Amino acid sequence: MSDKSIKQIQDEYRETSENMLPAFIEEYIRDGRPGVSKIISQAQKKIMKLQNERARVLKMTEFEKKYSDYEYICGIDEVGRGPLAGPTVAGAVILPKDCIIYYINDSKKLSEKRREELYDEIMDKAIACSVGIVGVESINQTDNISLSVHEAMRQAIDKLDVKPDLLLVDAVKIPEVTIKQVPIIKGDAKSISIAAASIIAKVTRDRIMVELDSVYPGYGFKDNKGYGTKEHIDALKTLGKTPIHRDKFIRNF
Repeated sequence: MSDKSIKQIQDEYRETSENMLPAFIEEYIRDGRPGVSKIISQAQKKIMKLQNERARVLKMTEFEKKYSDYEYICGIDEVGRGPLAGPTVAGAVILPKDCIIYYINDSKKLSEKRREELYDEIMDKAIACSVGIVGVESINQTDNISLSVHEAMRQAIDKLDVKPDLLLVDAVKIPEVTIKQVPIIKGDAKSISIAAASIIAKVTRDRIMVELDSVYPGYGFKDNKGYGTKEHIDALKTLGKTPIHRDKFIRNF
Protein backbone atom coordinates (compact mmCIF):
# COMPACT_ATOMS: atom_id res chain seq x y z
CA MET A 1 0.00 0.00 0.00
CA SER A 2 1.23 3.47 -0.89
CA ASP A 3 2.00 6.01 1.81
CA LYS A 4 -0.03 8.56 -0.15
CA SER A 5 -3.65 9.29 0.65
CA ILE A 6 -6.36 8.43 -1.86
CA LYS A 7 -6.88 12.15 -2.46
CA GLN A 8 -3.18 12.59 -3.25
CA ILE A 9 -3.32 9.70 -5.71
CA GLN A 10 -6.51 11.13 -7.25
CA ASP A 11 -4.79 14.50 -7.69
CA GLU A 12 -1.77 12.77 -9.20
CA TYR A 13 -4.03 10.92 -11.64
CA ARG A 14 -5.60 14.19 -12.77
CA GLU A 15 -2.14 15.61 -13.48
CA THR A 16 -0.76 12.50 -15.21
CA SER A 17 -0.27 12.92 -18.95
CA GLU A 18 -1.82 10.34 -21.26
CA ASN A 19 1.51 8.77 -22.22
CA MET A 20 2.40 8.30 -18.53
CA LEU A 21 -0.82 6.51 -17.57
CA PRO A 22 0.68 2.99 -17.89
CA ALA A 23 3.43 3.92 -15.41
CA PHE A 24 0.81 5.43 -13.07
CA ILE A 25 -1.22 2.19 -13.18
CA GLU A 26 1.87 0.06 -12.58
CA GLU A 27 2.75 2.10 -9.50
CA TYR A 28 -0.62 1.84 -7.78
CA ILE A 29 -2.34 -1.27 -9.16
CA ARG A 30 -1.35 -3.38 -6.13
CA ASP A 31 -2.31 -0.72 -3.56
CA GLY A 32 -5.40 -2.66 -2.47
CA ARG A 33 -7.59 0.15 -1.21
CA PRO A 34 -11.03 0.30 -2.92
CA GLY A 35 -10.65 4.02 -3.58
CA VAL A 36 -7.34 3.51 -5.34
CA SER A 37 -8.75 0.54 -7.28
CA LYS A 38 -11.48 2.86 -8.58
CA ILE A 39 -8.86 5.37 -9.76
CA ILE A 40 -6.89 2.59 -11.48
CA SER A 41 -10.08 1.44 -13.24
CA GLN A 42 -10.63 4.99 -14.49
CA ALA A 43 -7.05 5.12 -15.79
CA GLN A 44 -7.42 1.76 -17.55
CA LYS A 45 -10.66 2.88 -19.22
CA LYS A 46 -8.96 6.07 -20.34
CA ILE A 47 -6.12 4.09 -21.92
CA MET A 48 -8.62 1.87 -23.74
CA LYS A 49 -10.46 4.94 -25.00
CA LEU A 50 -7.18 6.42 -26.24
CA GLN A 51 -6.28 3.17 -27.99
CA ASN A 52 -9.64 3.18 -29.78
CA GLU A 53 -9.18 6.83 -30.70
CA ARG A 54 -5.69 6.15 -32.06
CA ALA A 55 -7.07 3.33 -34.21
CA ARG A 56 -9.75 5.67 -35.58
CA VAL A 57 -7.25 8.40 -36.40
CA LEU A 58 -4.83 5.92 -37.98
CA LYS A 59 -7.66 4.86 -40.28
CA MET A 60 -7.91 8.50 -41.35
CA THR A 61 -4.30 8.35 -42.63
CA GLU A 62 -5.18 5.76 -45.29
CA PHE A 63 -4.90 8.19 -48.19
CA GLU A 64 -1.78 9.86 -46.79
CA LYS A 65 -0.13 6.43 -46.64
CA LYS A 66 -1.39 5.45 -50.08
CA TYR A 67 0.33 8.50 -51.57
CA SER A 68 3.31 8.51 -49.21
CA ASP A 69 5.74 8.74 -52.16
CA TYR A 70 4.72 12.41 -52.38
CA GLU A 71 6.74 14.56 -49.99
CA TYR A 72 4.19 17.28 -49.26
CA ILE A 73 0.56 16.15 -49.19
CA CYS A 74 -1.92 18.97 -48.70
CA GLY A 75 -5.49 18.64 -47.48
CA ILE A 76 -8.02 21.11 -48.88
CA ASP A 77 -11.53 21.86 -47.64
CA GLU A 78 -13.97 24.75 -47.54
CA VAL A 79 -16.75 26.06 -45.35
CA GLY A 80 -19.46 28.63 -45.99
CA ARG A 81 -20.98 27.34 -49.21
CA GLY A 82 -24.56 27.63 -48.00
CA PRO A 83 -24.99 30.58 -45.56
CA LEU A 84 -27.09 33.62 -46.38
CA ALA A 85 -24.30 35.95 -45.25
CA GLY A 86 -20.55 36.13 -44.91
CA PRO A 87 -17.59 34.84 -46.90
CA THR A 88 -16.64 31.40 -48.05
CA VAL A 89 -13.36 30.19 -46.57
CA ALA A 90 -11.01 27.41 -47.65
CA GLY A 91 -8.25 25.81 -45.60
CA ALA A 92 -5.04 24.19 -46.85
CA VAL A 93 -2.91 22.11 -44.48
CA ILE A 94 0.29 20.12 -44.97
CA LEU A 95 0.94 17.81 -42.01
CA PRO A 96 4.20 15.97 -41.27
CA LYS A 97 4.46 12.34 -42.31
CA ASP A 98 2.80 9.96 -39.81
CA CYS A 99 1.26 12.88 -37.91
CA ILE A 100 -1.36 11.82 -35.35
CA ILE A 101 -3.84 14.30 -33.92
CA TYR A 102 -6.30 12.78 -31.48
CA TYR A 103 -10.00 13.66 -31.83
CA ILE A 104 -9.57 15.21 -35.28
CA ASN A 105 -12.62 14.81 -37.50
CA ASP A 106 -14.91 16.58 -39.93
CA SER A 107 -15.29 20.02 -38.34
CA LYS A 108 -19.09 19.76 -38.45
CA LYS A 109 -18.94 16.76 -36.09
CA LEU A 110 -16.94 18.61 -33.43
CA SER A 111 -17.97 20.99 -30.69
CA GLU A 112 -16.79 24.58 -30.88
CA LYS A 113 -14.49 24.00 -27.90
CA ARG A 114 -12.92 20.93 -29.51
CA ARG A 115 -12.46 22.75 -32.84
CA GLU A 116 -10.64 25.60 -31.10
CA GLU A 117 -8.34 23.14 -29.30
CA LEU A 118 -7.61 21.25 -32.50
CA TYR A 119 -7.04 24.51 -34.40
CA ASP A 120 -4.17 25.36 -32.06
CA GLU A 121 -2.70 21.85 -32.30
CA ILE A 122 -2.92 21.82 -36.10
CA MET A 123 -1.29 25.23 -36.35
CA ASP A 124 1.47 24.02 -34.04
CA LYS A 125 2.14 20.73 -35.85
CA ALA A 126 1.55 21.64 -39.50
CA ILE A 127 4.44 22.06 -41.91
CA ALA A 128 2.37 24.69 -43.69
CA CYS A 129 -1.12 26.07 -43.23
CA SER A 130 -3.14 28.80 -44.90
CA VAL A 131 -6.65 30.01 -45.66
CA GLY A 132 -8.31 31.57 -48.68
CA ILE A 133 -11.24 33.95 -48.21
CA VAL A 134 -13.71 35.10 -50.85
CA GLY A 135 -16.02 37.84 -49.68
CA VAL A 136 -19.65 38.62 -50.40
CA GLU A 137 -18.85 41.18 -53.11
CA SER A 138 -17.27 38.48 -55.23
CA ILE A 139 -19.96 35.92 -54.34
CA ASN A 140 -22.65 38.37 -55.49
CA GLN A 141 -21.01 38.70 -58.90
CA THR A 142 -21.77 35.12 -59.90
CA ASP A 143 -24.77 32.80 -59.92
CA ASN A 144 -22.57 29.81 -59.05
CA ILE A 145 -21.22 29.61 -55.49
CA SER A 146 -18.83 26.86 -56.62
CA LEU A 147 -16.80 29.49 -58.50
CA SER A 148 -16.21 31.36 -55.22
CA VAL A 149 -15.42 28.12 -53.40
CA HIS A 150 -12.83 27.17 -56.03
CA GLU A 151 -11.29 30.64 -55.85
CA ALA A 152 -10.97 30.39 -52.07
CA MET A 153 -9.26 27.01 -52.49
CA ARG A 154 -6.82 28.38 -55.08
CA GLN A 155 -6.01 31.29 -52.75
CA ALA A 156 -5.31 28.91 -49.89
CA ILE A 157 -2.96 26.80 -52.04
CA ASP A 158 -1.12 29.86 -53.37
CA LYS A 159 -0.58 31.24 -49.84
CA LEU A 160 1.14 28.11 -48.50
CA ASP A 161 4.77 28.61 -47.49
CA VAL A 162 5.58 25.15 -48.88
CA LYS A 163 4.44 24.08 -52.34
CA PRO A 164 2.50 20.80 -52.13
CA ASP A 165 3.17 17.84 -54.42
CA LEU A 166 -0.33 16.39 -54.03
CA LEU A 167 -3.74 17.75 -53.05
CA LEU A 168 -6.31 15.68 -51.18
CA VAL A 169 -9.57 17.55 -51.76
CA ASP A 170 -12.97 17.07 -50.16
CA ALA A 171 -15.26 15.82 -52.94
CA VAL A 172 -14.31 18.22 -55.74
CA LYS A 173 -11.56 18.83 -58.26
CA ILE A 174 -10.32 22.42 -58.29
CA PRO A 175 -10.21 24.00 -61.77
CA GLU A 176 -7.07 25.82 -62.96
CA VAL A 177 -4.79 23.98 -60.52
CA THR A 178 -1.93 22.02 -62.07
CA ILE A 179 -0.88 20.12 -58.93
CA LYS A 180 -2.09 16.51 -58.90
CA GLN A 181 -5.45 16.26 -57.13
CA VAL A 182 -7.28 13.38 -55.47
CA PRO A 183 -10.96 14.19 -54.81
CA ILE A 184 -12.33 12.14 -51.88
CA ILE A 185 -16.05 11.90 -51.17
CA LYS A 186 -16.65 12.84 -47.51
CA GLY A 187 -12.92 13.39 -47.32
CA ASP A 188 -13.16 15.50 -44.16
CA ALA A 189 -14.11 12.29 -42.31
CA LYS A 190 -11.67 10.01 -44.17
CA SER A 191 -8.43 11.99 -44.43
CA ILE A 192 -6.54 13.57 -41.54
CA SER A 193 -5.19 16.26 -43.88
CA ILE A 194 -8.63 17.23 -45.19
CA ALA A 195 -10.09 17.14 -41.67
CA ALA A 196 -7.33 19.51 -40.54
CA ALA A 197 -8.13 21.87 -43.43
CA SER A 198 -11.82 21.67 -42.55
CA ILE A 199 -11.13 22.71 -38.96
CA ILE A 200 -8.82 25.57 -39.93
CA ALA A 201 -11.40 26.89 -42.40
CA LYS A 202 -14.32 26.50 -39.99
CA VAL A 203 -12.64 28.19 -37.04
CA THR A 204 -11.42 31.04 -39.25
CA ARG A 205 -14.86 31.66 -40.71
CA ASP A 206 -16.61 31.38 -37.34
CA ARG A 207 -14.26 34.00 -35.89
CA ILE A 208 -15.02 36.31 -38.81
CA MET A 209 -18.76 35.95 -38.25
CA VAL A 210 -18.42 36.61 -34.51
CA GLU A 211 -16.63 39.87 -35.33
CA LEU A 212 -19.31 40.79 -37.88
CA ASP A 213 -22.00 40.23 -35.26
CA SER A 214 -20.83 43.38 -33.46
CA VAL A 215 -20.77 45.33 -36.74
CA TYR A 216 -24.24 44.19 -37.79
CA PRO A 217 -26.18 43.41 -34.58
CA GLY A 218 -29.63 41.88 -34.55
CA TYR A 219 -29.07 39.03 -37.00
CA GLY A 220 -27.48 36.58 -34.59
CA PHE A 221 -24.30 36.13 -36.63
CA LYS A 222 -22.39 35.20 -33.49
CA ASP A 223 -24.55 32.12 -33.08
CA ASN A 224 -25.83 31.25 -36.57
CA LYS A 225 -22.62 32.18 -38.44
CA GLY A 226 -24.72 33.53 -41.31
CA TYR A 227 -26.83 30.42 -41.86
CA GLY A 228 -30.59 30.73 -42.37
CA THR A 229 -31.94 30.20 -38.88
CA LYS A 230 -35.39 31.48 -37.96
CA GLU A 231 -33.83 34.33 -35.96
CA HIS A 232 -31.73 35.33 -38.96
CA ILE A 233 -34.61 35.19 -41.44
CA ASP A 234 -36.92 37.14 -39.12
CA ALA A 235 -34.22 39.81 -38.78
CA LEU A 236 -33.89 40.01 -42.54
CA LYS A 237 -37.62 40.66 -42.85
CA THR A 238 -37.64 43.37 -40.20
CA LEU A 239 -34.19 44.98 -40.52
CA GLY A 240 -33.43 44.34 -44.19
CA LYS A 241 -30.17 43.12 -45.64
CA THR A 242 -26.63 44.15 -44.69
CA PRO A 243 -23.57 44.59 -46.94
CA ILE A 244 -22.46 41.06 -45.98
CA HIS A 245 -25.63 39.34 -47.20
CA ARG A 246 -25.52 37.31 -50.38
CA ASP A 247 -28.09 38.87 -52.71
CA LYS A 248 -29.02 35.71 -54.58
CA PHE A 249 -29.25 33.67 -51.39
CA ILE A 250 -31.77 35.98 -49.69
CA ARG A 251 -34.04 36.90 -52.61
CA ASN A 252 -36.76 34.56 -51.32
CA PHE A 253 -36.88 36.46 -48.02
